[in-house]
Order: sequence, then C-alpha cells, then structure tokens
Amino acid sequence: MKIALAMLLAAVSMHLARAAKTLDVYDIDVEGGKCVLIVSPSGESMLFDVGWPGFNGRDTDRILTAVKAAGLKQIDYLVISHYDLDHLGDVPLLLSKWAAKHIVDHGPMEASGKTPSNQYKAYAAVRDSMDHMNHTGDHITVTPGDRIPIKGVDVLVVTAAGKRIAKPLKGAGAPNPVCATTRPEPERPSDIEDNMSIGLLFTMGKFRMLDFADLESAYDYKLMCPNNPIGSVDVYQVSIHGQDKGVSPVLAQALHARVALMGNGPRKGGGPQTWETLRGAPGMEDIWQVHYSVAGGREHNPPDNYIANPEGVHPEGGDEAHWIKLSAQPNGTFTVTNSRNGFSKTYQRK
Repeated sequence: MKIALAMLLAAVSMHLARAAKTLDVYDIDVEGGKCVLIVSPSGESMLFDVGWPGFNGRDTDRILTAVKAAGLKQIDYLVISHYDLDHLGDVPLLLSKWAAKHIVDHGPMEASGKTPSNQYKAYAAVRDSMDHMNHTGDHITVTPGDRIPIKGVDVLVVTAAGKRIAKPLKGAGAPNPVCATTRPEPERPSDIEDNMSIGLLFTMGKFRMLDFADLESAYDYKLMCPNNPIGSVDVYQVSIHGQDKGVSPVLAQALHARVALMGNGPRKGGGPQTWETLRGAPGMEDIWQVHYSVAGGREHNPPDNYIANPEGVHPEGGDEAHWIKLSAQPNGTFTVTNSRNGFSKTYQRK
C-alpha cells in the first residue's frame, strides 16, 4: 500500500512538474542591439538576433552566459531578423563556440536593395555550410504565414522580407480606431533593411507575445490599418529598440499589451516619444527596459527596479550586462524578473 501510494505521489509530482514548465524569454543586454533568447516548455530554444559584432566578442560572450544560465546544450533555431549589424552580430564566432541546429532568415540581403556587407558575406558563408559544420543543421527561409516549429509554443511569422500576413488571425480583423487619429509616416528608403525584418507572434495557451524586430512606423501602418489583423497580446517586445521612428500608435496602442519589454541601450532607443506612445496604450501596466535611457531622463524611464542596467551601475560608468527575464504559463499568467537585483512582478491572467 505504501509503495503504491509513493508511486502515485511520484506520478502526480512529475505531472505537476511538467505542468509547471514555463515559456522563458531573456532580453539580453547587447548595448542597443537586439538579442532575445526564447526557451519553450519542451526545452527547445530560439535565439532571435545576436547583437553587434566586434568589441572583442562582447555580445557573443553575453549570449553564452545566458544560454548556459538557461541550461541549454544547443540553440535549436537561430533566427536573424534582418542584416543590420546590431542584429546580425558575429554569427561565425557564436557558432564556433555554441552549436545551432537551424538558421532562419528572410532570404538574401540583395532583396532589400542593399549591397551585401562583409559581415553579411561572412554570415552567409557559415549559414550555407551548416550541413558540413553541424551534420544536422540546415537553413530555412521564411515568409509571412510560416511557422517556426519549436515544440511547446506556436511561433507565427507575421512579417518577413517586406511582406506581411495576408489575412487576419483567428478572432482578429476588427477596425483599428487608432488609424483615424494617426498620420501615416513616410517610408525611409535609407533604412529599408529594417523593414525586411522577420516579425514573430509567440502563442502558448492564453499567453501571446509580439516581436517585430526593427519594423518601422510606416510598415506598422500598412499592417495595422484600417483593421487590426493581430488582435491583442500580453507582451510587446518594443520595435527597433524603442526608437521614435519605429513605434507607431497604430501598433503599440492597438495591441492592448499589459507589458512592454524594451531592448534599448543607454544612448540608443528609449525615445521620449516612444515612451509617451507606450504609456498611452490602453491596458499598459509596465514598461521594462534593458537600459536607462539617457535621452528620456527621469520623466521617460521606469523606476529603477524595472531597468536591468540603470545609469551608474558600474563604477566606471558602464554596466554589468544584466538581462530581463519573462516566464509565462499556459493560463496566461506571467512573471518578469530583473536579473540585476532579483526584483520580479507577476501579472495574473485577467
């Protein structure tokens, strides 16, 4: 009887442990570049962009610190949203130190009308030799409507290579009232690679998170007006580091997100206009930032507990590369934690 009871309790404990697994998201500090690590409840992982090249391998080292903290043995999907240096980083260096099974991107750089950079050429050479390097690796080019097949979370490609999903998602498609009060921004041809960005919608049960990488305001308008094809989300990974050119009210205020996560640098992103747009969004409870925004000042920054790397953390004026971690449950409840001081806040499903 005791043995049977013990076996029953063990089985219940294992079930609860599996049920308690979360979708974990790390916004890694790459000094105003972009790098987000996603670990699904199944243990499969995605690295969304890899920060900057150079700086003696600084961003690669920071990524390795995060993937080790997450308990990973490999990166299952390395997704490069587009080919600007603050996203493309140094993929050859990273893959020389940590394996990736699949590389995902939007296709050749030439498609954006830009001449391929030397950094892109080095990336493409490694990408195209994935089979030789890792034996099991491959390269995947995605288009809107595709899914990146990570077990345990639905990852939908909403934008890629200047294109967007053709139809509203299930339950979405209602008129977007913000369009009537927001003037469309002109396109910026000099930054066209930004608008080639892969944009992803993550869904796990009732939890939803949107990340459009560097998609700019003009493309927000094309996607979100006159109707909202996405609906609402719980978390918005703020576009283009929180720079004012990339956060349009037609997106940021139509999502009804409860939390915004901003991968800004101290002097890049975190724009005052962006702050006002986010604070004015219906349902917005908190903004969390990787850095204190010098341009924002105290009026356009959250309290220090919501900033992973506030001004003056390092005695020499730098920072200690702290990340912001989000852990979401299938019921829609999620917790955000500041790795600098352990401060966390839980957002119960409403």
